[in-house]
Amino acid sequence: MNSLVLMSDPRVAAIPVRECGEPLVDVRDHSFRVDPRKQDPLGAFAHVREGVLARLHHARSLLPAGTDLLFIEGYRPLALQQRYFTEYRDELATAHPGWTAEQLHQAASRYVSPPEIAPHSAGAAVDVTLVDQDGHELDLGTRVNASPEESDGACFTHVPNLSDHARHHRTVLLNAMENAGFTNYGSEFWHFSAADRYDALMRQEPHARYGPIELP
Repeated sequence: MNSLVLMSDPRVAAIPVRECGEPLVDVRDHSFRVDPRKQDPLGAFAHVREGVLARLHHARSLLPAGTDLLFIEGYRPLALQQRYFTEYRDELATAHPGWTAEQLHQAASRYVSPPEIAPHSAGAAVDVTLVDQDGHELDLGTRVNASPEESDGACFTHVPNLSDHARHHRTVLLNAMENAGFTNYGSEFWHFSAADRYDALMRQEPHARYGPIELP
Protein backbone atom coordinates (compact mmCIF):
# COMPACT_ATOMS: atom_id res chain seq x y z
CA MET A 1 0.00 0.00 0.00
CA ASN A 2 2.96 2.29 0.54
CA SER A 3 3.63 2.31 -3.20
CA LEU A 4 0.06 3.32 -4.07
CA VAL A 5 -0.09 6.18 -6.56
CA LEU A 6 -2.82 8.54 -5.35
CA MET A 7 -5.16 10.48 -7.62
CA SER A 8 -3.59 13.66 -6.23
CA ASP A 9 -0.15 12.68 -7.55
CA PRO A 10 1.05 15.44 -9.94
CA ARG A 11 1.94 12.76 -12.48
CA VAL A 12 -1.77 12.00 -12.94
CA ALA A 13 -2.70 15.61 -13.69
CA ALA A 14 0.31 15.87 -16.02
CA ILE A 15 -1.13 13.26 -18.40
CA PRO A 16 -2.62 15.10 -21.39
CA VAL A 17 -6.12 14.26 -22.64
CA ARG A 18 -6.85 13.68 -26.30
CA GLU A 19 -10.61 13.38 -26.12
CA CYS A 20 -11.85 10.62 -28.43
CA GLY A 21 -15.46 11.79 -28.42
CA GLU A 22 -17.07 8.49 -27.40
CA PRO A 23 -20.60 9.10 -26.09
CA LEU A 24 -22.01 8.14 -22.73
CA VAL A 25 -24.34 5.14 -22.78
CA ASP A 26 -26.75 3.80 -20.15
CA VAL A 27 -25.77 0.41 -18.72
CA ARG A 28 -29.42 -0.17 -17.76
CA ASP A 29 -30.13 -0.75 -21.45
CA HIS A 30 -27.66 -3.65 -21.55
CA SER A 31 -28.89 -6.25 -19.03
CA PHE A 32 -26.51 -5.41 -16.19
CA ARG A 33 -27.49 -5.74 -12.57
CA VAL A 34 -27.67 -2.10 -11.44
CA ASP A 35 -27.90 -1.14 -7.78
CA PRO A 36 -30.02 1.96 -7.00
CA ARG A 37 -28.01 3.29 -4.05
CA LYS A 38 -26.35 6.05 -6.14
CA GLN A 39 -29.35 6.69 -8.34
CA ASP A 40 -30.03 10.33 -9.29
CA PRO A 41 -33.03 11.97 -11.02
CA LEU A 42 -31.27 12.14 -14.41
CA GLY A 43 -29.87 8.61 -14.23
CA ALA A 44 -26.35 9.98 -14.65
CA PHE A 45 -24.94 7.33 -12.31
CA ALA A 46 -25.77 4.55 -14.79
CA HIS A 47 -23.84 6.05 -17.71
CA VAL A 48 -20.34 5.16 -18.93
CA ARG A 49 -18.40 5.62 -22.15
CA GLU A 50 -19.08 3.10 -24.92
CA GLY A 51 -15.63 1.58 -24.54
CA VAL A 52 -16.12 1.16 -20.80
CA LEU A 53 -19.40 -0.63 -21.44
CA ALA A 54 -17.63 -3.05 -23.81
CA ARG A 55 -15.02 -3.76 -21.13
CA LEU A 56 -17.77 -4.40 -18.57
CA HIS A 57 -19.35 -6.96 -20.89
CA HIS A 58 -15.95 -8.64 -21.24
CA ALA A 59 -15.32 -8.63 -17.48
CA ARG A 60 -18.71 -10.18 -16.84
CA SER A 61 -17.93 -12.99 -19.27
CA LEU A 62 -14.78 -13.83 -17.29
CA LEU A 63 -16.53 -14.40 -13.96
CA PRO A 64 -17.11 -17.92 -12.65
CA ALA A 65 -20.56 -19.47 -12.99
CA GLY A 66 -23.00 -18.28 -10.34
CA THR A 67 -21.19 -14.96 -9.91
CA ASP A 68 -22.14 -11.65 -11.51
CA LEU A 69 -21.16 -7.99 -11.49
CA LEU A 70 -23.23 -5.48 -9.56
CA PHE A 71 -22.92 -2.02 -11.11
CA ILE A 72 -23.14 0.75 -8.50
CA GLU A 73 -21.93 3.98 -10.09
CA GLY A 74 -20.42 5.21 -13.32
CA TYR A 75 -20.63 8.79 -14.52
CA ARG A 76 -20.60 11.52 -11.89
CA PRO A 77 -21.25 15.18 -12.85
CA LEU A 78 -18.38 17.51 -12.03
CA ALA A 79 -20.41 19.52 -9.51
CA LEU A 80 -21.23 16.35 -7.57
CA GLN A 81 -17.59 15.25 -7.67
CA GLN A 82 -16.58 18.65 -6.27
CA ARG A 83 -19.14 18.34 -3.48
CA TYR A 84 -17.97 14.84 -2.50
CA PHE A 85 -14.33 15.92 -2.46
CA THR A 86 -14.93 19.07 -0.45
CA GLU A 87 -17.14 17.32 2.12
CA TYR A 88 -14.60 14.55 2.73
CA ARG A 89 -11.67 16.99 2.89
CA ASP A 90 -13.61 19.06 5.45
CA GLU A 91 -14.27 15.93 7.53
CA LEU A 92 -10.55 15.20 7.55
CA ALA A 93 -9.76 18.82 8.47
CA THR A 94 -12.04 18.55 11.49
CA ALA A 95 -10.47 15.26 12.57
CA HIS A 96 -6.90 16.45 11.96
CA PRO A 97 -6.70 20.18 12.72
CA GLY A 98 -2.91 20.17 12.46
CA TRP A 99 -2.75 18.94 8.87
CA THR A 100 -1.68 21.29 6.10
CA ALA A 101 -3.82 21.96 3.03
CA GLU A 102 -1.54 19.69 1.01
CA GLN A 103 -1.86 16.86 3.52
CA LEU A 104 -5.64 17.19 3.49
CA HIS A 105 -5.72 17.20 -0.33
CA GLN A 106 -3.61 14.05 -0.53
CA ALA A 107 -5.52 12.23 2.18
CA ALA A 108 -8.86 13.14 0.65
CA SER A 109 -7.72 11.75 -2.71
CA ARG A 110 -7.44 8.25 -1.22
CA TYR A 111 -11.23 8.15 -1.21
CA VAL A 112 -12.50 10.87 -3.58
CA SER A 113 -10.66 11.97 -6.72
CA PRO A 114 -9.79 15.65 -7.04
CA PRO A 115 -12.47 17.02 -9.39
CA GLU A 116 -10.04 18.25 -12.04
CA ILE A 117 -8.84 14.71 -12.85
CA ALA A 118 -11.77 12.58 -11.66
CA PRO A 119 -12.27 9.42 -13.75
CA HIS A 120 -15.98 9.29 -12.83
CA SER A 121 -16.57 12.73 -14.35
CA ALA A 122 -14.99 11.51 -17.59
CA GLY A 123 -17.39 8.55 -17.79
CA ALA A 124 -14.28 6.39 -17.53
CA ALA A 125 -14.77 4.84 -14.09
CA VAL A 126 -17.09 2.29 -12.54
CA ASP A 127 -17.76 1.22 -8.99
CA VAL A 128 -18.66 -2.47 -9.01
CA THR A 129 -18.78 -5.47 -6.74
CA LEU A 130 -19.81 -9.12 -6.95
CA VAL A 131 -23.16 -10.80 -6.32
CA ASP A 132 -24.36 -14.38 -6.38
CA GLN A 133 -26.93 -15.65 -8.88
CA ASP A 134 -29.75 -14.40 -6.64
CA GLY A 135 -28.32 -10.87 -6.55
CA HIS A 136 -26.96 -11.00 -3.00
CA GLU A 137 -23.68 -9.15 -2.52
CA LEU A 138 -20.68 -11.34 -1.78
CA ASP A 139 -18.32 -10.64 1.10
CA LEU A 140 -15.36 -8.58 -0.14
CA GLY A 141 -14.19 -7.45 3.28
CA THR A 142 -16.08 -4.20 3.76
CA ARG A 143 -18.97 -2.37 2.16
CA VAL A 144 -18.52 -0.60 -1.16
CA ASN A 145 -17.76 3.11 -0.63
CA ALA A 146 -16.51 2.59 2.93
CA SER A 147 -13.89 5.24 3.68
CA PRO A 148 -10.44 4.33 5.03
CA GLU A 149 -11.58 5.58 8.43
CA GLU A 150 -14.85 3.64 8.48
CA SER A 151 -13.30 0.41 7.20
CA ASP A 152 -10.07 0.67 9.22
CA GLY A 153 -8.20 0.42 5.93
CA ALA A 154 -10.09 -2.62 4.63
CA CYS A 155 -11.16 -0.60 1.57
CA PHE A 156 -7.58 -0.80 0.27
CA THR A 157 -7.53 -3.50 -2.40
CA HIS A 158 -4.50 -5.39 -1.15
CA VAL A 159 -4.89 -4.88 2.60
CA PRO A 160 -3.38 -7.94 4.37
CA ASN A 161 -5.91 -8.55 7.16
CA LEU A 162 -8.83 -9.94 5.14
CA SER A 163 -10.58 -13.26 5.60
CA ASP A 164 -9.74 -15.94 3.03
CA HIS A 165 -13.32 -15.67 1.79
CA ALA A 166 -13.14 -11.93 1.19
CA ARG A 167 -9.68 -12.18 -0.35
CA HIS A 168 -10.87 -14.82 -2.79
CA HIS A 169 -13.80 -12.69 -3.91
CA ARG A 170 -11.59 -9.64 -4.34
CA THR A 171 -9.18 -11.66 -6.45
CA VAL A 172 -12.03 -12.89 -8.66
CA LEU A 173 -13.26 -9.31 -9.18
CA LEU A 174 -9.78 -7.90 -9.73
CA ASN A 175 -8.78 -10.59 -12.23
CA ALA A 176 -11.95 -10.20 -14.29
CA MET A 177 -11.78 -6.41 -14.41
CA GLU A 178 -8.05 -6.19 -15.08
CA ASN A 179 -8.20 -8.85 -17.78
CA ALA A 180 -10.97 -6.81 -19.42
CA GLY A 181 -8.71 -3.76 -19.58
CA PHE A 182 -9.51 -1.86 -16.39
CA THR A 183 -7.11 -0.39 -13.84
CA ASN A 184 -8.03 -0.62 -10.16
CA TYR A 185 -7.51 2.30 -7.78
CA GLY A 186 -5.67 0.60 -4.92
CA SER A 187 -7.41 2.45 -2.09
CA GLU A 188 -10.86 1.32 -3.28
CA PHE A 189 -11.29 -2.34 -4.19
CA TRP A 190 -14.52 -1.49 -6.06
CA HIS A 191 -13.19 1.33 -8.29
CA PHE A 192 -11.93 0.63 -11.81
CA SER A 193 -11.26 2.89 -14.76
CA ALA A 194 -10.06 2.77 -18.35
CA ALA A 195 -8.53 5.29 -20.78
CA ASP A 196 -8.60 8.15 -18.26
CA ARG A 197 -5.52 9.95 -16.91
CA TYR A 198 -4.98 7.52 -14.02
CA ASP A 199 -5.23 4.47 -16.24
CA ALA A 200 -2.93 6.10 -18.81
CA LEU A 201 -0.30 6.78 -16.14
CA MET A 202 -0.46 3.23 -14.80
CA ARG A 203 -0.08 1.81 -18.32
CA GLN A 204 2.58 4.36 -19.30
CA GLU A 205 0.42 5.60 -22.16
CA PRO A 206 1.28 9.04 -23.61
CA HIS A 207 -2.22 10.41 -23.17
CA ALA A 208 -5.74 9.70 -21.92
CA ARG A 209 -8.65 9.25 -24.33
CA TYR A 210 -11.42 10.24 -21.93
CA GLY A 211 -11.63 13.67 -20.31
CA PRO A 212 -14.42 15.49 -18.45
CA ILE A 213 -17.77 15.19 -20.23
CA GLU A 214 -21.29 16.49 -19.76
CA LEU A 215 -24.37 14.28 -19.78
CA PRO A 216 -26.41 15.15 -22.92
